[in-house]
Amino acid sequence: MAEKRDYYEVLGVGRNATPEEIKKAYKKLAKKYHPDLNPDSKTAEEKFKEVSEAYSVLSDDNQRARYDQFGHEGLNGQGMGGFGGFGGFGGQGFDMGDIFSSFFGGGFGGQTRDPSAPQRGGDLRLDLTVTFEEAAKGVEKEVSVTRMEACPDCKGSGAKPGTGRETCSQCNGSGRVRLNQTTPFGQFQTVKTCSACGGSGSVIKEPCPKCSGSGRVRKHHKIKVNVPAGVDNGSRLRMQGEGEGGVNGGSNGDLFIYVTVKPHKFFKREGDNVFLEQQISFAEAALGADIEVPTLDGPVKLTIPEGTQTGTTFRLRGRGFPKLRGYGRGDQHVRVKLFTPQRLSDEQKELLRKFDSTYAEPVEEDKKGLFGKIFK
Repeated sequence: MAEKRDYYEVLGVGRNATPEEIKKAYKKLAKKYHPDLNPDSKTAEEKFKEVSEAYSVLSDDNQRARYDQFGHEGLNGQGMGGFGGFGGFGGQGFDMGDIFSSFFGGGFGGQTRDPSAPQRGGDLRLDLTVTFEEAAKGVEKEVSVTRMEACPDCKGSGAKPGTGRETCSQCNGSGRVRLNQTTPFGQFQTVKTCSACGGSGSVIKEPCPKCSGSGRVRKHHKIKVNVPAGVDNGSRLRMQGEGEGGVNGGSNGDLFIYVTVKPHKFFKREGDNVFLEQQISFAEAALGADIEVPTLDGPVKLTIPEGTQTGTTFRLRGRGFPKLRGYGRGDQHVRVKLFTPQRLSDEQKELLRKFDSTYAEPVEEDKKGLFGKIFK
């Protein structure tokens, strides 16, 4: 027979451990090695017996004192058997319900979800791409969605039409079975989900041919999505009840639509504002002019003042994107850029030379000022 290990070593505590520390160590190890949590594991079963034996001694003041003084021989052969298995723990302030509630979430056997209870369907995700203009004005899109829903033939029961579910003979409709286990520490009774019916309490003798007894089928749907004006990249739209179908009469899940906005050829967006770079000629910049610029609402007139410099930005109020969460719209900012022609006729070149010879103030003064500051 193998030599017994030191009880303090088994529980992983020191010899001066308090009763609370011993109890805490035992709970942790008992949960780790409990047979219900380690089915078909002989090693776990032996470990469970070992930690239980150690606790049965060290949790009793008299037994612990004898063990500390004489070791295993000081127990007079009582070991665990002398304490009546787990039944002897009750008189020592040891609450088995407390331990098993930590194992299973509430007393022996724990709490399991009723498989026959209504269950909400899962949520679905769909990615949708829209143009820049569609994001600005809003649009209705038709999308295809594939989802699981109740079988139309069996109405979600899983049974062949004309038949029904029958009471499970293994659990008599309770959905659970009780198992009795006899151990050296006494007899245990545990409650487990019935493997025959999966906890539903009923079984299907003749499965529905259409859904093979699952009660659900995959179907394709066309759904119209209203994309509101003002959406941006990453905007998420929720369509309630358009996700996976529920089970046992449960509600449908939701459909979440993630929006991607295509970039525009001319416009750029920052928040609710739109930015545009517009070229103007030298004459328009120098003399001033009324020009047309594109906006999300179509072309509008923009007045260029006389003497406008390249890089000047003008603001068109309320010509940006609608505010998705609120009222009003952003603005459009137009940055003008002077256009320099690359091909000029001889006549045009001569006219520019004449103009340059008669124009003596800003260019020369700017040059002198610049170089004067550098070489001063």
